[in-house]
Amino acid sequence: MLSNTEKTKAIAAAKAGMDEKTARKYLKSGLLPDQAKKERNWRTRQNPFEAQWPAIKKRLTLNPGLEAKTLFEALQREQPGIFSDGQLRCLQRQIKVWRATEGPAREVFFPQVHYPGQLCASDFTNMTHLNVTINGQAFKHLVYHFVLTYSNWEAGNICFSESYESLSEGLQNALWKLGGVPQRHRTDQLSAAVNKECNPEVFTRRYQELLDHYGLQGEKIQVAQANENGDIEQRHHRFKKAVDQSLSLRGYRDFPTREEYEAFLQKLFMQLNSGRKDRFEEELKIIKALPERRMNDCQKEKVKVGPSSTIRLRHNTYSVHSRLIGEYVEARVYSQRIEIWYAQRKIDVLPRLKGEQKCKIQYRHLID
Repeated sequence: MLSNTEKTKAIAAAKAGMDEKTARKYLKSGLLPDQAKKERNWRTRQNPFEAQWPAIKKRLTLNPGLEAKTLFEALQREQPGIFSDGQLRCLQRQIKVWRATEGPAREVFFPQVHYPGQLCASDFTNMTHLNVTINGQAFKHLVYHFVLTYSNWEAGNICFSESYESLSEGLQNALWKLGGVPQRHRTDQLSAAVNKECNPEVFTRRYQELLDHYGLQGEKIQVAQANENGDIEQRHHRFKKAVDQSLSLRGYRDFPTREEYEAFLQKLFMQLNSGRKDRFEEELKIIKALPERRMNDCQKEKVKVGPSSTIRLRHNTYSVHSRLIGEYVEARVYSQRIEIWYAQRKIDVLPRLKGEQKCKIQYRHLID
């Protein structure tokens, strides 16, 4: 210490850069400046919510999700003229302290570590709010969205329902475009797709057969826990934002045909993936080889043609040629089309209807 090496305390204080009186005070107390500083445990002004705090605390205990602004506005309505807008910040600080010291425990999240070639995730995302039109008509549609969680390489295609056929077609398109197969495939509970099947066991069996065909291990997140599939959820957000920005730069959101809109989306996927080449190449070295062929995307159903020259399929009605009245035909249901087969021959191809309780009648089927 300078006080022990210097001749006088004045010289020691000067070398330490402080006043002599201050130096004598610290030497007398034997405490350093930061040790001598007392913790402030008193308020500099009166708490304006002291009388109301028990009621506020009770409300927070019953409903911890209440925001400070909501409670403050309720106080202003219940006691007009007592609280000014400038006091909101004071209540926000007080509630923040309560949440940290007495509030309910919060959900804990751990960062996920991804390894190349291990995990892919997929889900359906609704694109209707982007206001895309086809030849001037509103185009309500979904996109089946696939992503490799390590490199964020992504792919997707247009579909119109969360059916097994859409899932099968989208997943297989993505894998063949990728040129290989990761180890695991993560989805949500696929409840929308399951509900479209007459029997959930049928869906489970078909989906497992699809995974087995590609050697994929399926895994599902917990119910209502979208954060467990955060990679695909985040890619949904960024992909739709990129589509919206590209449409804005384009200057208009109308496309002459659906095929041109599909080409627009595929070009955008290529642009997004162009910046992920290094990590993507790491994945390509590890992913497994594709099987020799794709698995059939369709579901086959045997139905009888009624006297009105129509068939009932997936809660919708379709017309077929009147020559088939009374005969059983095989309907091969794909995500966006239905093929009609009879005697091992493809007789017709019909566009698959969206929704239920609708009908598609072609007059050429009924009038010779």
